[in-house]
Amino acid sequence: MASPLLSLVNDDSRYQRAFQLFLERSSEHQCMRDFIHNILPDILASVGDGKSNLNVIGVGSGAGDIDLEMFSELRLKHPGVKVDNEVVEPSGQQLHNYRVMVSKRTDLDYITFTWNKMTAAEFEEQWKQKQTTKKADFIHLIQMLYYVKDPGATISFFQSLLDKNGKLLIILVSGDSGWGKLWRTFRSQLCNPDISQCVTTADIKAVLDAQGIRYRNYELPSHMDITECFQEGHADGELLLDFLTEVLDFSRTAAPELKAGVLDMLRHPDCSTESDGRVLFNNNLGVIVLDPLPHKQ
Repeated sequence: MASPLLSLVNDDSRYQRAFQLFLERSSEHQCMRDFIHNILPDILASVGDGKSNLNVIGVGSGAGDIDLEMFSELRLKHPGVKVDNEVVEPSGQQLHNYRVMVSKRTDLDYITFTWNKMTAAEFEEQWKQKQTTKKADFIHLIQMLYYVKDPGATISFFQSLLDKNGKLLIILVSGDSGWGKLWRTFRSQLCNPDISQCVTTADIKAVLDAQGIRYRNYELPSHMDITECFQEGHADGELLLDFLTEVLDFSRTAAPELKAGVLDMLRHPDCSTESDGRVLFNNNLGVIVLDPLPHKQ
C-alpha cells in the first residue's frame, strides 16, 4: 500500500532547503570528493581510448559541483580532449545554479554543455524518439536512482549507451548504511513507490548479480549529524527529519507511534553512533562501476 503521507518532493523549495542542510550536516560531498580524487582517476584512465572528443552524460547532476570535480580528473587523465556534456536535471533551481557556476568559470571552455531540464525517464524517452546513435564514454548516476520507477531498467538503458571503453558510475546509499536499516524497517509507511524508491546499493547489486552482470564496487564512509532531530520543535531538526523520511512535515503529519518508532530507529546503534553529545547517523555510500554490456553475436 502506498504511504498516505505526503512526499517531500511535492514541495521543491522545502526539499532544496532540506537537501542543503543535509549537505551542511553530513560528510556526503567530502567522501565523494575523496573517491573522485583518489579512485576515479584510474577508472577514467581507459575511457575514450585515444579519442579527441568524449561524450559524458550526467543524470541528476544537481547544482553541478560534483560534476565539475569529476571533470577536473577527466581533464588530467585526458588532456586536450573536448567534452560534450549532457546534463539531465529535473529541478529548475538546481539547473540554474549549475549554469551560473559554469558561467563564472574560465577553465571549462573544453566542455560543451547541453542542458536538459527533465527526469531520467523523460531523457530516455527523448533519446529513443530521436533514435540517437551517439555513444557515451562516461555516464554518472549519482544519488538519483531513488527517483525512477525501475532502477534496474534505468541502469540497463544507460549501460546500453556506453561506448566500448565507456564507464557507468552509480552512487547510492550503502545497504549497510543507516538509510538501509531505516528503509527496511519502515518501507511500507515511508516509501511511496509512485514517487521514490527506498533503494540501496545492496538492492542494485542483487539485480546485477541476478542478471550475471559484472561490476566493481566501493564503500565510502560518511556520517550525518542528526542531533537536532531529537530536539522537539527545532526547525533544522524537523527539516532533517523530512529529508531522512522523505515525508513533508513529518513531525506534524506522521502518526505519533510512527514518529516515535522512526526516532528510536534513528538513535539505534544499527543506524547511528553517539559521540560528545552528538548523534551521528551512518550515511555510508556505495559506488558501483559498470562496463558496457557485451555485444550480442
